[in-house]
Amino acid sequence: MAGAAGDRVSHVRRRRRPTRSGTLLSAELIVDCALRLIGEHGPEALSVRRLGAALGCDPSAVYRYFHNTDDLLLAVADRIIGDSMDGFVPGPDWVASLREMALRVRDSYRAHPRAAVLASYRVTRRENEFRAVETGVGILVRAGFEPARALRLYLAFIDTVLGHAALDAAALALSPAQREGDSQASTRAYQSVSAETYPLLAAIREDLYALAESSFEPALELMLSALAAQAPARPGA
Repeated sequence: MAGAAGDRVSHVRRRRRPTRSGTLLSAELIVDCALRLIGEHGPEALSVRRLGAALGCDPSAVYRYFHNTDDLLLAVADRIIGDSMDGFVPGPDWVASLREMALRVRDSYRAHPRAAVLASYRVTRRENEFRAVETGVGILVRAGFEPARALRLYLAFIDTVLGHAALDAAALALSPAQREGDSQASTRAYQSVSAETYPLLAAIREDLYALAESSFEPALELMLSALAAQAPARPGA
């Protein structure tokens, strides 16, 4: 039954239908709309009814392209991955290539902060995710790691990247008042702690502004240094 349903959805997906406004409905258009709605209202507010209203179509039309809203959310997550990989071509320097890949992920998350968390922990099992894993593992294989080892190291690398990128995106998704409150914590709350109770915090009082900064790039450089230290020696090196 599951296979038959999947075949039906795949078949219908190929038949693009116009909405009431005359726009040709497609999976890509639905994902675009879902991303916009999530950006405006958050992922918890996404519904087939709201999508139908925004697209100018019967809500049931969404089911011609996606099994359910979770299937659609996975497609949204895969779109964010695809945005990060668009135009990415690894170069001869494998460390620099991984760095660029990581920064691309962060930029995509920042572009869609309220949807980014979806891409950080779900397995989309779609083409963009496949391409990203293939590319990342391939970079490490070309660095000299055995394929199975390269996979494990890539997973450690990308989980670190995704986690820190999601933190940056979550901060951007906060309201302005919340962001301001968190930012001021380093200059007010933390800097006013008792030196007797928190002697180390008091000693580094002038550096506590770092609490309001992203740790993405320092964490990335630590991970890249660790990977480089484990890289097999090149012949003649």
